[in-house]
Amino acid sequence: MNSPMQDLRTPSAQATGSATQDLQMPGTQMRFVSAEELAEAVDRDAAREAIAEALLSEFVPAEDPPRSHVSAGNGHLLLMPSSLQEWVGIKIASVAPENPAQGLPRIQAQYLLMDAATLTPRLLVDGSPLTLLRTPAVTAVACDHLAREDASRAVIFGSGPQAIEHAIAVALIRELADVALIGRNAERTQQAVDALQERGVPARAGSAVEDVPGADIIICATSSAEPLFDGALVADGACVAAMGSHEPDRRELDGRSLQRSLVVVEEHSAAGREAGDVVLAQAEGLIELRQLHELQDLVRGDVQRREDRPNVFKGTGMAWQDLAVVARLAARLPHSLSS
Repeated sequence: MNSPMQDLRTPSAQATGSATQDLQMPGTQMRFVSAEELAEAVDRDAAREAIAEALLSEFVPAEDPPRSHVSAGNGHLLLMPSSLQEWVGIKIASVAPENPAQGLPRIQAQYLLMDAATLTPRLLVDGSPLTLLRTPAVTAVACDHLAREDASRAVIFGSGPQAIEHAIAVALIRELADVALIGRNAERTQQAVDALQERGVPARAGSAVEDVPGADIIICATSSAEPLFDGALVADGACVAAMGSHEPDRRELDGRSLQRSLVVVEEHSAAGREAGDVVLAQAEGLIELRQLHELQDLVRGDVQRREDRPNVFKGTGMAWQDLAVVARLAARLPHSLSS
C-alpha cells in the first residue's frame, strides 16, 4: 500500500464515472462541467474546506429551502434549491426505482449554478459525482470535530461508492491504522476493500461485534431501514456518523444510540423532516429534537465533543452543501466565473 496521500484527494474516474466533453452553450454564458473536470478542479480537501467555510460565514442553514419531492414519470424528482452569497443553484435528482432492472442508475442528477445578481445560468454540473464529493465532505467536517485527534481505527458500514469515498475522506483527516468494512455482500465488500487498499487505505473486511467496540470512528453509509448494530457496543468518546438515508421511516442507528450520545444534526427542522434515526428515536420517547446540536454550532466551537459518551452526527444532505462545493468549482475553473 504505497499509494501517495495525494491519490486520496481526488475521486477516481471509476468512482465519478466517465467524463463528458465540456460544452459551451451559445448565447447563454453557461458551460457543462463533466465528472472529470469537477474532480480535477475540486478535490476532497477543497470540498471539505468549502463546507466548513460556509458554516463559518454569515450563512444560516435554517434559511435553506427544504428539499422538495415531486412525482414524475416512473418515479419522482428531488429539487434542492439554495442561495449562498453571490450564487444561486439547484440540484435536480431523478429517482426511478425500475431503472436498475434496465441497467440504468436508480438516481441521476444535474446541478444548475446561477449568479445571484441576475439569475443567469453559468454552469451545468454532473450531479452524481457532485453528491459523491460533497456528502463525504460534510461527514468529514463533522468527524473532524467529533473524533479524537489520535483516532486510528475506523469501521465503515457499506460497500458502495459512498462507503469507499467516506473511508477516504476520514483517512484525510485522521491517520488511520485500521479500516474495517462491513457489508451485506461479501464479494462486493472485498471489492471495496481492494479498491481502498489500492489507494493506500489500510482496509479489510470486518464484523460489527468484533470491530465496533474498539472503533474510534464509525461511518454508516448504507440504505438500511433497520439499525446496523447494537448501539451499546459503541465506546464512550467514539465518533459515529450516519448518512445513508433522508427518509423519516429508515434508520441506521437505534434509538438507544442517540439517547446515550451527544448528537449533532445539520439543522433541526431538516432533521425533524428527514432524519429517520432522529424521527424514530423521538417517536420512541428517547430523545427530543430541540436538545440536539447543529453542525454550524459544532464548527464554530459552541459545541464540544464528549469523552464520557459517544458523539453522533446524523446527516441527510442539504442543498447549501452542493452549492458551496459548486461555488468553489466556479472559482477554480481555468476561466473563473464572475457574477
